[in-house]
Amino acid sequence: MRVSVRCPAALVLTAFVLNAHPAHAIPSFSAQTGQACSSCHVGAYGPQLKPYGRDFKMNGYVSSAELKDNFVDNWYERFSGAVDSSFTRTNKDIPPSPGGIGYGPNNNLSVDQVALFYGGRITSSVGAMAEIAYDGINRVFHWDAMDIRHAWDGSVLGNDYTAGITLNNQIGYTTVWNSSPPWNYPYSSSGLAPSPAGTFLDDGLGAQVLGGGAYVSSGWVYAEGDVYFPLNRNFGQAVGTMNSSSDKYVAPIPYWHLALEHGFDHDAHYAQIGTFGATALRQPGNDQTTGLVDRVTDIGFEANYQYLADLHNVVSAHAGFIHEMQNLNATSALGNSTNQSDTLNTFKADVTYSIDDTYVPSVQYFKTTGSSDAALYADSANGSPNSDGFTVEMAYVPFGKADSAIQWGNARLSLAYTAYTRFNGTSKNASDNNTLFLNLSMSLDPLVPAFGKSH
Repeated sequence: MRVSVRCPAALVLTAFVLNAHPAHAIPSFSAQTGQACSSCHVGAYGPQLKPYGRDFKMNGYVSSAELKDNFVDNWYERFSGAVDSSFTRTNKDIPPSPGGIGYGPNNNLSVDQVALFYGGRITSSVGAMAEIAYDGINRVFHWDAMDIRHAWDGSVLGNDYTAGITLNNQIGYTTVWNSSPPWNYPYSSSGLAPSPAGTFLDDGLGAQVLGGGAYVSSGWVYAEGDVYFPLNRNFGQAVGTMNSSSDKYVAPIPYWHLALEHGFDHDAHYAQIGTFGATALRQPGNDQTTGLVDRVTDIGFEANYQYLADLHNVVSAHAGFIHEMQNLNATSALGNSTNQSDTLNTFKADVTYSIDDTYVPSVQYFKTTGSSDAALYADSANGSPNSDGFTVEMAYVPFGKADSAIQWGNARLSLAYTAYTRFNGTSKNASDNNTLFLNLSMSLDPLVPAFGKSH
């Protein structure tokens, strides 16, 4: 699943506060920092970050410009919202997955998600992104992403660094790069279209876990370590993130992320390579009758490059590979896996060119490979998860620049086409799953025009 983030007075505006995927630049940050969305985000809309945006997140969602303001007097700037609506069409009528309530087999219009966000400073050194949302596909309110950080700067032997601690509820949410889940491309996708099998990290367990850890960045090296604890099932069902058949995770989940990174030529060029991973124990489908558990271990590798021709014209490239090792003792004992151990690999690579922070074409190649398992992939032609294809997208962002007519809101209109050359182990009829996806994302800070101005 995918994610994003954002008072008593604000609750009445829930109908206006919306967001579906981790694809938004929330206006509350723009209002607090006095910077346009384009200062932080490639194409003036999230989640791709420019150098200022990476620094802002690394420093705990707190800006030095913001500290000049009175926190109480400007409380309204920290609340914003977003809405995602879309149209989905596949080449062939296919029952919606995961079976959206009230949707047909094709040509579906949907309000994907509506969300309310808190984003920004809590104290002078603590900040947060936090979201509650309504999932329009499955018709449920739920607790969505949360990331609370305390950050500080320091120096060791003349070398400057930024460090912090984080409390969050989704594995991988802390990253500032777009090469690993949940921030990797596509940034908006249909919940009503078929998709290939994904790894444990691709899911991310959004709001099904709670944990945290520490991170440090020196400008050359980034290191992070976290531990996540599965949430109680009753709590998960109460906040809309689990159901009675959700997998049950039964032990703490360690996560690590290590990278080399650096900006060159005054950050006109930026490059990063890294690795990340996690391991977890789970009872599939919450079935505890076997007394056994599955162990899944993901190890990922990534690379990122960004070129700023100027502040408004940016080329970004991202690549990520995840290798998953699956020990399926419980799944096999339940008869849901032919093998006791499998592997699954996912690879994604994309390039984006942001023109004047307004027109944003993107292209992605994706590939999934893994062990053949007739029971685990029962819907596959030959028990194989192997899939590959391309996604091309054109996005238009009318606002979010310093000279935009609207400073307290933003919007992103995108049209994407996903073409499969292979799907679930076969190229035969793979194009039946090709998907046209039209998406409109709107974010706004509705209290700013009522109580003050955004800059």
